[in-house]
Order: sequence, then C-alpha cells, then structure tokens
Amino acid sequence: MGRGRRELQLVGGTVNERRHLMLPVPEAVHRAVLGPARRPRRAEWSNDGGRTWVPAPQLGDAEVRADRGAECRYSASADLLGVPLGRSGVNQHITRVRLWQGIAGPRMDVAWIPAGHYVVDGIERTRLGAAVDLLGLEDVIRGAKLPTARTLGPDTAGNLVEPLVAEALPGTGVSWRAGADPGTAVPQFVVDDDRWQALSGGTDSSGTSTGIAAAIAGEVYCDARGVPTMAPAPTLDDPIVWRIPYGVALVKPAEKESAEGLVNVWVISGDGGDGSAAVGPVYVWDDDPNSLTYAGPDPIGDPLAPQRLGMPWVRLRVERYTSPLITSTAQAYTVGRARLADSLGVQSSLTFTAVCHPGLEPGDVVEVEVRPGEWQRHIVDSLSYSLGAASMSCTTRTTTRRLT
Repeated sequence: MGRGRRELQLVGGTVNERRHLMLPVPEAVHRAVLGPARRPRRAEWSNDGGRTWVPAPQLGDAEVRADRGAECRYSASADLLGVPLGRSGVNQHITRVRLWQGIAGPRMDVAWIPAGHYVVDGIERTRLGAAVDLLGLEDVIRGAKLPTARTLGPDTAGNLVEPLVAEALPGTGVSWRAGADPGTAVPQFVVDDDRWQALSGGTDSSGTSTGIAAAIAGEVYCDARGVPTMAPAPTLDDPIVWRIPYGVALVKPAEKESAEGLVNVWVISGDGGDGSAAVGPVYVWDDDPNSLTYAGPDPIGDPLAPQRLGMPWVRLRVERYTSPLITSTAQAYTVGRARLADSLGVQSSLTFTAVCHPGLEPGDVVEVEVRPGEWQRHIVDSLSYSLGAASMSCTTRTTTRRLT
C-alpha cells in the first residue's frame, strides 16, 4: 500500500483457508472504521445457556480485553442499566452476557460485531442496574473439573476434544482452524481432574506436561462469539489481515520492548512412560543469521561455532518441553517450530490511538507504518478498548530480524 492511499486493506481469503483471521465483518465496516462512523453498542443476557437472549435496556461504560496469554481469552467489565437481578434476572450462577460493538458509516446500516460471549464472574448492584465483571466461556470449562481421574485415548484429537468441551458446554461444537488437525493421533493418557489443562497445555499431578492443543502445536480458546476454537499458534508468516498507514490509523505509536518469554532453542521430546520408545529429543533453534536472536549455526553439535566465527553477540535462551502426547519425531519438530515461532518475537507495545477495529482478534497479523516509509509486521498478542470508543490499544510482537 502506497503512502498516498488512505484506506484499510483486508487481505482476501475465507475462514477455512486462513490460519488466523479477524472476525468476519462486512466489507463496508473495513472502510467505515477509518472514517467518520457512529459506534453504538449494546448488551444482552441469557439464563438458559444462550438459547434465548434478553436485551439490556441500556449499556453504560464497558471495557473489553482480549489476551492470548490468559486462560480466558476475553474478559470485560460493563454497567448493565435497567436489568433485573436475582434468580430471574442477571446473577452470578447461570447468566451469560454478550456484548456487541456497532459500526455505521455514512449511508450504511449498523453492522453489529461480537465483543465477547461471557459468564458473570462478579456482580455489584448499582442505583441503575448492575456492574458486572465478565469472563469468557473458558471459565465454564475450567470450573467443570472431572469428579474422578479419567483415562483418555488412544484416539484422534477431535474425538477427545469435542466430548470434553460438550460435557462442560452442552450443545456447543468446536471450530478447528486450518493448521490444527483434528485427525492427529493422541495416545492414552490420564487426566487427574483438570479438564481445561487436558485441553490446553498444563501438567498432571506428577508434573508431566499434558494438553492436547500443545501436543498438536496449537492453542485452544473461546473466540469473541463464544465458539470453542482449536487453532495453530500464530506466526509472523501468517497472512496480514490489516494494514495501518502512518498518521491515519496510528498516531505516535508507543514502542516498548522486552525479552520476557524469549527462547531461541527448544528441546522437544515425548515419553509416555509406558515402556514404548521415547521420541527425541529433537532440537529446534533460530538459525537465521539476520535475526537478533540467532542461536548460531548449530548450538547442539557445534556450540563453540560463535566463538570460532567471531560472533560474540550470540546468546542462547534454551527451554525444554516434554509431553507423553508427542508420539513421533515429525510431531516433535512441528511442536518445536510452533514454540520457537511463538517465543522469538520481540515484545513491542503499539497503541492504535486513532482507530478501533472491533473485528481484530489476538493472533491476527497486522502491518503497521510506524514511521513514514517504515512498515513493520506484528502479531497481536492482546488488545483492549472501550465499547463505543474510536481508539484501541494493542500489545504486539514483531520480527527479530535485523533491519537492513
């Protein structure tokens, strides 16, 4: 996109073809967010698991937060005005809340974009209604611990994940994004009691790493619509969903960097502890000489190469990951590459001070003109915005390649 062009560009593709894609919204919304637009908002609540929804008479202040690193990807706080409370109204036991952000540009009807599907985590009666703290539907799965230890598998990832979700969220299916294979074979393993950790990437009582999503190089979360989703870990090579020109959608970006969580060598292995052959260890490292986190030509077989080749800046940051659910060398390499891609980005904070695009999700890849003529590709790790506001804040990761 040239600097003379002042409109948002959404890269084409369908949901099934894309590893990570902002929420599906009408094309008119992409044009409207960068121009004069009305931004109405609304809320609704349900006490029957989302079968029927009751509109809140009025929505006061509402803050939405989405974070890839949180167990509940979406959380929020909102003032619901004019709603009843108690058993037949909004309560902390069975009530679900959906928030919506509207966008209406010139000569277009309001397009309503989901801003989270939640359960009530806390409630405070106010003079005009209720102030509620909200958590995504992952909180329901987290709370639905298994009453007794359960042996799962051997089976496919899809056949194991979907019943675990359906037991906690009856009538809810699982969305599998391209790159996360529900047909991946998962060996037999035991879940002590933590349903969510069995789905995502926790450890059992002995400290052994488990988690179906982690073992297939992915992540599990509930998206803004409340849909449980299995997806591959995002990388900077994923398609760009939004290009943000300098001085239009971004004003004076606040840039901060941190090495927190940065790893450039991963050691991956699999051992079921059942007498079968162990997998690995396999080693995956940053082998790009143009990367700021370059680990050297071969930190495993030739660890003195940086000294011999005169590369005193090379620094190793090594982590190990072992899971009994890793059953092949190929799977171990896939997990290692995913973990490396997820741990190499320099942490950078960018504040989108001129525009809020409510269709943006954590894991989306954006390209930002941070200074005139300087474009950077970023993965969105977290974002926050006030419903109805025209700005949003995002924390992102960008490339570690040296600028030339």
